[in-house]
Amino acid sequence: MKIIFCLLLTLMVFLFTATQAHAVCPICTVAVGAGLGISRWLGIDDSITGIWIGGLILSSGLWLADWIDKKGWKVPYKEAFSVGLFFLFVIPPLYWSKMIGLAGNTLWGVDKVLLGTTTGSIIFLFGVWLDEWLRTINKDKVYIYYQKVIIPVFLLSLVSFIFYIITN
Repeated sequence: MKIIFCLLLTLMVFLFTATQAHAVCPICTVAVGAGLGISRWLGIDDSITGIWIGGLILSSGLWLADWIDKKGWKVPYKEAFSVGLFFLFVIPPLYWSKMIGLAGNTLWGVDKVLLGTTTGSIIFLFGVWLDEWLRTINKDKVYIYYQKVIIPVFLLSLVSFIFYIITN
């Protein structure tokens, strides 16, 4: 029951806080996916893997929303729809394959993968907003090349390190 509640709560947060489309480039999506693969290969804690899953979900969802916008399709709440769609593509299969909901695989009473996914999604969204804010105060110019990629990936890496310290 906690799993379903956490999933619904996560979806509700993103549905009600969605804003205009944020173009997230494919490079960022690949970087998040690579981080996920490497962390699983190294046997890192599920909460840390979940952080990268959350970042990948949000990155892919925002990328899809931007693609829908470029196609000129009139989809209401395209950001919320796209992110919600990617959550549905990822979370239920993880549950059905018994990667979510394992007894004893919790941190603070919440499944580690779901906790990490929620945290990663929020952190990635914060990274996108931070990039936009930095551009706004710098007259729509980036401070460093690939800022749009560097900020979210750096924040996901930083939070992964914090979770590593917490879980070890």
